[in-house]
Amino acid sequence: MHRRGASVGDYGAPLFLAWQLTNRCTGRCLHCCEESGPSSGWKDELSRDQALDLARQIVKMGIAYVAFGGGEPMECPHVWEIFEILHEGGVEIKIETNGLVIDDKAADRLKALKVACVQISIDGVSAKTHEKLRPGSAFQPALDSIDRLADRGLEPELVFIPTKLNVDEAPNVYELAAKHAVRTFLTGPMMRLGRAALSWDTLAATPEQWESAVKALNESAQRHANKPRLAVYPWGIQQEMATRAASPQAMMLVVPNGKVKLLNALPFSVADLKKETLAQAWPKVGAAWKNPKVLDFVRKAQTDTKLLTHANECWEV
Repeated sequence: MHRRGASVGDYGAPLFLAWQLTNRCTGRCLHCCEESGPSSGWKDELSRDQALDLARQIVKMGIAYVAFGGGEPMECPHVWEIFEILHEGGVEIKIETNGLVIDDKAADRLKALKVACVQISIDGVSAKTHEKLRPGSAFQPALDSIDRLADRGLEPELVFIPTKLNVDEAPNVYELAAKHAVRTFLTGPMMRLGRAALSWDTLAATPEQWESAVKALNESAQRHANKPRLAVYPWGIQQEMATRAASPQAMMLVVPNGKVKLLNALPFSVADLKKETLAQAWPKVGAAWKNPKVLDFVRKAQTDTKLLTHANECWEV
């Protein structure tokens, strides 16, 4: 049973909204769920005016929390205008970023906006490992951004994605996080989506490697009295799909062109925010989770992993 209030049918508006501002990114991460990159922006991404209008709709609907991803959200030219609208409207903001553009000025602005959460990815204990997995990103600048945020009391979170190339470094990266005043160390199985799905056989850590890494992480967390807090996501993408289909969350996902999707693993578009309002789109989310086409896809994807390569497409339901 789902906890009362957590499901899509319990609310007249989403509890939170995940917004992928752009698919453009300076990085070309080997395990990217979205297949982002420097030249991977979608041609039909929301314009500035459309994005600001959506931000105002979020405030009007009373959505409490917005999580920004991409691509690299901090590279979006109107991202600060969006943040300002949401902040003034009392909406909490979470940002998932590679940290490359968080200089002192940006860190000051994030503090002034009282941003609830900034997550920065560190995928190795050294630049060699991190930058091999994240070409176009950079290890030391990401750590420097973590320090700037920590110095301002923003308690950054560190995200670690395990692969064959770095899974053995997991406990050492936790130790690194402890030295840099990180609030939470987040990790979980690599998601079989996007670029990660295409290179799964050569990139994915084995279940045994992951089990060993989790054991070592728990031991590290115990030594540090769970500071930073260790948060290990329990599911791979197939189990997440099945779990969410059985009990959908009260959330919606908006991709760069304004299409509304159910989950990043599902290729179905249920509404178009260039043509519809958020208020019009929200009931369609609940209805789509009951759609036989969606449920059949979830069922088949449990064994047919080729279906996961379609995650970043937008099929109409």
